[in-house]
Amino acid sequence: MAEKKEEEATGKTKEMSVREAGKKGGDTVRDRYGSTFYEEIGRKGGKATRDRHGVEFYESIGQKGGQVVKEKYGADFYEEIGHKGGQKVKKLIADAKKKIEDDAAAK
Repeated sequence: MAEKKEEEATGKTKEMSVREAGKKGGDTVRDRYGSTFYEEIGRKGGKATRDRHGVEFYESIGQKGGQVVKEKYGADFYEEIGHKGGQKVKKLIADAKKKIEDDAAAK
């Protein structure tokens, strides 16, 4: 708001970067339609892409992306992130079991 008052007083307009304009537009859409709007349009876009290019398209781009990651980080990277993911799941399961036990004990 201070920018607008400054613009009115000086008669000069402040230029906005493409990034700033995009953020401003995105914030306006979010405020007007809600954050779930983005989920809905993303789902529609994904379905349209699948209908236009087929399921194989996603398989192809997934393989290409995986190859790039493999070349950048090495094959061991997948083992490392798989282990981290497994440890996270193990912790979540243990936490859920503990909560169930605590809830049962509280009754």
